[in-house]
Amino acid sequence: MSGASPQAVVIGASAGAVQALSHILPRLPADYPLPLLIVVHVPDAPSGLRPLFAAKSAIAVREPEDKEPIAPATAYLAPPGYHLLVERDRSIALSADEPVLFSRPSIDVLFESAADSYGADLVGVVLTGANEDGARGAAAVVAAGGTVLVEEPATAYAAAMPAAALARCPAAAALSLDAIADRLLKLGTS
Repeated sequence: MSGASPQAVVIGASAGAVQALSHILPRLPADYPLPLLIVVHVPDAPSGLRPLFAAKSAIAVREPEDKEPIAPATAYLAPPGYHLLVERDRSIALSADEPVLFSRPSIDVLFESAADSYGADLVGVVLTGANEDGARGAAAVVAAGGTVLVEEPATAYAAAMPAAALARCPAAAALSLDAIADRLLKLGTS
């Protein structure tokens, strides 16, 4: 890991996200010391993701409020129809700005704002998906000195998103979902 001491994890996923996140989130203990900020591409309709993941996870899972301070041991899911951003004071910002790559919430928007706030202390994770959202954001994390983990495209439900991230960030680690979960667990004990 290039970050000296990771302070936050950002995760982006699209097609196949429920299965991928169901593989990772339940492995994190209730006292996991880092916050996770997560964008999943969902239609502009009420999301059933929060109760689904909350039932499987020891960490708190919530859809944040605008200006909410970011806390450890919490997975923040971007609400449908809103970009999820990290402010410089490490609080949440929600935005209804234009979609990016046809997506709101956008993975790139989250990763870029978090990279501005956390710099080298950020870990970005790009999971399965059928578009290129997340590639530009992953490059921003790397440019800020952070670490990027990418789901191995060959085993992802949809390979386009992780493949685009790897093309943009060749130094990123391409890992299985098990290996990503293991790396995130190690962040919590280092």
